[in-house]
Amino acid sequence: MTSDAPLNPPATPVVIVTGPSGAGRSTAVNALEDLGFEVIDNLPLSLLPRLLDGPQGGRPLALGVDVRNRDFAPNVLRDIIEDLHGRDDVNGQVLYLDASEDVLVRRYSETRRRHPLSPDGTPLTGIDHEIKMLSSIRALADILVDTTDLSPHDLKADIERHFAVDGGPFLGVTLHSFSYKRGLPRGLDIVMDCRFLRNPHWDPALRAKDGRDAQVYQYVAADDRFGEFFTKMQDLVMMLLPAYKDEGKSHLSIGFGCTGGQHRSVAVTEKLAAALEMAGWPVSIRHRELERREGTSVTLASRHTA
Repeated sequence: MTSDAPLNPPATPVVIVTGPSGAGRSTAVNALEDLGFEVIDNLPLSLLPRLLDGPQGGRPLALGVDVRNRDFAPNVLRDIIEDLHGRDDVNGQVLYLDASEDVLVRRYSETRRRHPLSPDGTPLTGIDHEIKMLSSIRALADILVDTTDLSPHDLKADIERHFAVDGGPFLGVTLHSFSYKRGLPRGLDIVMDCRFLRNPHWDPALRAKDGRDAQVYQYVAADDRFGEFFTKMQDLVMMLLPAYKDEGKSHLSIGFGCTGGQHRSVAVTEKLAAALEMAGWPVSIRHRELERREGTSVTLASRHTA
């Protein structure tokens, strides 16, 4: 007797939504619920593995997690995320919502709420503590959205761009720049080595700049091999994205590495992000070494499509 059930059922999308209090987590989980996700908010961390190991209901799942969760501990959440990324039966992603410290303080002042980590002190004390607690979780984010300059309406629209495309299969793209000295970022699907291109580090006038600077980009693009490399790489990515989307993959991470993660990899990441954006793909950018050097001052919000 034959069965009509697929031998390999599609992986269930599971999104962990987290970030510092006041960055917009509630708005994000509400937006995901509107998109058809089953939302479970503030479930004790000790119960999450049991939930994920149980039978999947077929609907995508969004899990709201922050420091208010009972028995919250960063190392426990890290283990859950790493297990999620390694599973075949679920398509796990971490959506991390961030905002600048002064904006988080202003939001608390406007609502007159007490910070969960500083109920008897100033919001700033709690915010500082929370940011430090979540720093290792932030580094594991698949999608990082900076809500500093976003209204709730803007954030909701951003979530829709990431997780719904006309009701059909969705594929979001994250582009990473990184330094080979510090190893590959976690969870990359495709890696491109940019170390063969001209290195602006050797030009004293460009050394302190990074790949977002027009002069640095022009220096890198002047390499005779750049044009052919970028065209072929872009064509490959453009060919693969629809194929991954049709296969049911909901997120693709592409990494570009160079020696210091400051010039060549950043320039290529920025150029490809602009090309994918023009083609209508939702794109997020992570410049790991710039983020490490400058902290939250690097704008890592998702790219907006026209």
